[in-house]
Amino acid sequence: MALAMVALAGCASAPDRHTLGDLRTVKPDVAEVDVQDSLDLAMASYRRFLEQTETGAMTPEAMRRLADLELEKEYGIAGASPKALPAPRQGFAPGAVRDTALAAPAGAAAAAHESDEEFERRATQQQDLASAPAQGVDLPGGESLTHSGPLEAIAIYKRLLTEYPNYERSDQVIYQMARAYDELGQTEEAMAAMQRLVDEYGYSKYSDEVNFRRAEFFFTRSKYRDAEKAYGAITAMGPRSEYYELALYKLGWTLYKQDFYDEALHQYMALLDYKLSIGYDFDQRHEEEDERRVADTFRVISLSFSNLGGTEVLPEFFASYGAREYEDRIYRNLGEFYLEKLRYQDAATAYASFVKLHPLHRASPRFSMRVIEIYQQGDFPKLVVESKKDFARDYGLRAEYWRHFDVKESPEVLAYLKTNLRDLANHYHSLYQDETLAGEKAANYREALAWYREFLASFPQDAESPSINYQVADLLLENKDFAEAATEYERTAYDYPRHERSSAAGYAAIYAHRQYLDVVADAQKTEALRATVLSSLKFADTFAEHEHAPAVLGATGVVRNDASSPGLDHRRAFVVRARGFPGGRGRVRARARAHARGRRRSRGARRQPRGVDLQAGRASERRG
Repeated sequence: MALAMVALAGCASAPDRHTLGDLRTVKPDVAEVDVQDSLDLAMASYRRFLEQTETGAMTPEAMRRLADLELEKEYGIAGASPKALPAPRQGFAPGAVRDTALAAPAGAAAAAHESDEEFERRATQQQDLASAPAQGVDLPGGESLTHSGPLEAIAIYKRLLTEYPNYERSDQVIYQMARAYDELGQTEEAMAAMQRLVDEYGYSKYSDEVNFRRAEFFFTRSKYRDAEKAYGAITAMGPRSEYYELALYKLGWTLYKQDFYDEALHQYMALLDYKLSIGYDFDQRHEEEDERRVADTFRVISLSFSNLGGTEVLPEFFASYGAREYEDRIYRNLGEFYLEKLRYQDAATAYASFVKLHPLHRASPRFSMRVIEIYQQGDFPKLVVESKKDFARDYGLRAEYWRHFDVKESPEVLAYLKTNLRDLANHYHSLYQDETLAGEKAANYREALAWYREFLASFPQDAESPSINYQVADLLLENKDFAEAATEYERTAYDYPRHERSSAAGYAAIYAHRQYLDVVADAQKTEALRATVLSSLKFADTFAEHEHAPAVLGATGVVRNDASSPGLDHRRAFVVRARGFPGGRGRVRARARAHARGRRRSRGARRQPRGVDLQAGRASERRG
């Protein structure tokens, strides 16, 4: 009774009395608690279970977990969720690139110092798997437990497989045992365990990783047939394997090493096809590993095609096995591959072959531009000229190509076309002037004139057009086509906004007209005289400040005295224009009369007046 009373008193005096209902308001404690020696405690727990419990359904699972914990403690290899095998290290071929006009393409050229042999070694090397160093523990008496954990784990795995052959996780047991052997450096035993897993549990979720490990083992030892089979087992699984992409790449190299270049190409193409299928854009930036592998893939494709015959086999390959969206990149990378080796003709042929097969492809103009650059780099002047002519014909503004593409979307092609036309015209104009090529003079004249006119037709409002038009007129004058030369000089002088050579062109037009008067047939002489006077008067009106304007008017008066021209009152026109010149009407008339007197003294001679040296004046204008 006394005890009961004490108990009741104790209960009555309890300051904090709670009921089960109060738990609803208590916040859970979610703070992490660091448990020291948790692996050791777990391992001890499994050991006690195995020692104190009769054999039952949980026995093999406890054995597996104990062995897994041994490995996890030693090397950090957790059996429940094994550490994924990192991808093999692939080298990066510098100079990757997106789809620009003449920029080196992605994977087009590796670093200049990297030979093909160095590239192969870099691109196919195996990545070493990092392993935690085993820590030795010296016990009294000199006994060491350095590797006691993994060795004990392997012993448990072997016992489990022997005593429980139907254990549902036997594939995981073998996988862990192979990893344990690998960490201990017992490669042959590890390979034997992996072979067992592949042979007995081909359906295992570990089979693709194990096959990749086996394939890498065989590849690094030049056992390419064995490696081919192991990589092939992964590619047969398709994209569901996380090693699919790597396996395609390395399977291609395995076939390449056996000189099966055609078969290797199929694997590389399958890899690029897969990249496209998952949304990979060759023109965008990606993770370094992705770009590295794509760049190396394009380079080994170039190596493969080169070994098969180069540009001769490319069209046949795609005709036989189907066109690819990235086909232009294959040609481009092959071209750059050859250029790196200074095989200029092969490099240019690679680009030109694609243009010939796909003249309306978006990349074709840039490929044609690259052909020109390659020949320039190789110092092949004749081929440069021919390739420039091909470009101008294929991508001139009236070419078929621009019926399919908007020229405004290709400013770099347009700029290159303009440069090309100017270069071609200047080239043939220069050859026309070369006295050692007298036999080709007529042909060079026609070529130069055609390219000049193509430039003016394509770019009539361009800032360079007045200068080009002036050169057209010069060419015509040099060829003694005086009437046409006068027309082109007048166009240069009066049909463009005022420019630095406007007055020089106007003055040269008068000279060309007067030269024409010396050779024109009598039947056309009156019209020629009329054109001469009109050109002179227009020059005087437009360029009144010109130093030779009064002399031009004086010469105009002389022309009037040489022959009458119906419909023109030269004297009246002369007087009216003289009023507008600096120095007044009297001075201009005096200079004009002086020119006229000089002209009359030499009447009958078909040459320009002594007082007005139009050729010298034209030359001085051009120099100015």
